[in-house]
Amino acid sequence: MRARPLPFRPLAGAFSCGAFALTCACAGVGGATPAAPSGAISGLASAHSASKPGLGAVLTSKSGQIYGFDINSTGNDAILSTSTSIESFDQDSGAITGSFPKKAPGGTTYSMVGISTGDVALAIRYIPIKNSIYARREYNTIAPPTQHRFTGKWTPPLNDIQVEEQAPNQAASSTAMYAIELKKNDIPDLIVSNVANNTFSKVIRLSPSLFSLGNGPQLAEDTKTNQAVFGLSPDYGRVGGDPPINVLYDMTTGKESQFDGLNNGYYHAGSVNGAALDSNTGIFATDTELNAQVEFYNLKKKTGTFAQLPCTGDTSQLNSGSGIANDSTNGVFIVTEQYNGCGSGSAIVVFDEQGNEVETITGFTFYAGEPAPAINPSKRMGWVFGPGFNQLQQFFY
Repeated sequence: MRARPLPFRPLAGAFSCGAFALTCACAGVGGATPAAPSGAISGLASAHSASKPGLGAVLTSKSGQIYGFDINSTGNDAILSTSTSIESFDQDSGAITGSFPKKAPGGTTYSMVGISTGDVALAIRYIPIKNSIYARREYNTIAPPTQHRFTGKWTPPLNDIQVEEQAPNQAASSTAMYAIELKKNDIPDLIVSNVANNTFSKVIRLSPSLFSLGNGPQLAEDTKTNQAVFGLSPDYGRVGGDPPINVLYDMTTGKESQFDGLNNGYYHAGSVNGAALDSNTGIFATDTELNAQVEFYNLKKKTGTFAQLPCTGDTSQLNSGSGIANDSTNGVFIVTEQYNGCGSGSAIVVFDEQGNEVETITGFTFYAGEPAPAINPSKRMGWVFGPGFNQLQQFFY
């Protein structure tokens, strides 16, 4: 799921600055800022070929702030949602190719969950409930996104849920989703669904204490082993707290296993801000909020190593990464960084799967809790939020 639900979503774990001020801003969050590394690539103002890393086109929606988007990872179509419309766009040019409805009915608003296997986009309709401040959620598919209409329904087996995350997966039929039950104190669930067929092979009840929203579960999917993999903090990302936990679920049997993540740094790791997984290699990557590090785990061996984001130290909370995407074709992880440790503005840092920096692309404008990019590996191209709330930014890596 690639949604920006609020104009200024707080940094994951950012409350620790207020609750533990003497160990946060007062202790010099951000650390030293050395000169930019030689591998840094400045942002470019215009679109260019995928062989040259940098910024490309900017898409601007005339319908307002964008609440989620995704792209076909093997094609050229893409889709986004604003509160009042759903729009398709061309990946190469960023041009809007169509939208619907002409007018949202009766105060209904929309958000986009993402695209799953078969080029099936999943959207949420928020329908007002009479005499209530709450809305009813209905889920619809658009297949393919260029249809410019709802083509089907997705009817989960649980009532009144909010899908918080859909694991990036456009290869396997079963997609992992993390959802909460709104009328049951936000009880968390893992739902395994074939979105295209509107079928559900498994619902796994998750521990409310471990998988609460405050612990920031970040979901990925291993399409080779049919596992859902979470990275999360067990104590709300507390300063000096417990190590992150990596939790694996067999999506057929529901069997759970877990192991502790790395907890480096003077203030420890804090919250898990993003996660991604390469199903070809079984490498699971996370980034953590208090130490500006990216962790690389071998899921089979349950071992890990880490990389420090460029020009940061292990107390550089302000420069920590946010979302992570995996390009299994080219063997890289792509990390969004709101505050570039090597200069001004925001950046994307590309790592290989051994934790070596491949390149840093600058010139972005990200906001707190920036989601992972949506990428097309064959083009070595992606899209991210920004620079405005009604805009998306193309880039090449």
